[in-house]
Amino acid sequence: MKKLSITYRLLRRMGLNYPEEEYGNVTLWQVVKRTCKTLRDAFLLRHVMNSALLSPLLARKIRPWVLRKIGCHVGKDVFVGSQVWIDAGHADLIYIEDHAHVGGRAILLCHKHDLSNYYVGDDYAKLPYKTGEIHLGRGCSTGTDTIIMPGVSIGEGAVVGAGSLITKDIPAWTIAVGRPAKVVKNIPERDSDYVKKQENEHTYL
Repeated sequence: MKKLSITYRLLRRMGLNYPEEEYGNVTLWQVVKRTCKTLRDAFLLRHVMNSALLSPLLARKIRPWVLRKIGCHVGKDVFVGSQVWIDAGHADLIYIEDHAHVGGRAILLCHKHDLSNYYVGDDYAKLPYKTGEIHLGRGCSTGTDTIIMPGVSIGEGAVVGAGSLITKDIPAWTIAVGRPAKVVKNIPERDSDYVKKQENEHTYL
């Protein structure tokens, strides 16, 4: 049986039912550092990202800066909507490329419980976590209330509809909607036959 640290056992005594795989060998100093970072990140995410005084600069300046500050990899000219929720404890797993748009109230989740060894009678809270990187490609757009699960990539120029749940990769230059999201359209090239036909029909109207 794996030996658990005194700090972890103390946390359990306090009623904090953390998974042993993730927290079983933590030290008191690690807990203090993690707590301080959590408090700082919470302040930045809840107050700075949605400050009324900074509203003209929020979407393209302040919010991308906050995400970088807590550890996300954020490119240039990124748009971040209001009330976006970031998995701050795994911020280093989030990659947002240049010109990407993250819609308001989007959730970027980089960890989830591993159910591969979950059986009747087990304590769900003690299951270990699985983590995965999230990649938002250059110029992609996620709609309002989108939920992005761990290990998912959204390709360059892709558009994800509002309220979608992204559980699998979305290819570049496609439109995807739904819970779970599915590709419903490939975005055509500007000089394609499809676009020329659409332009001709518009001309005759």
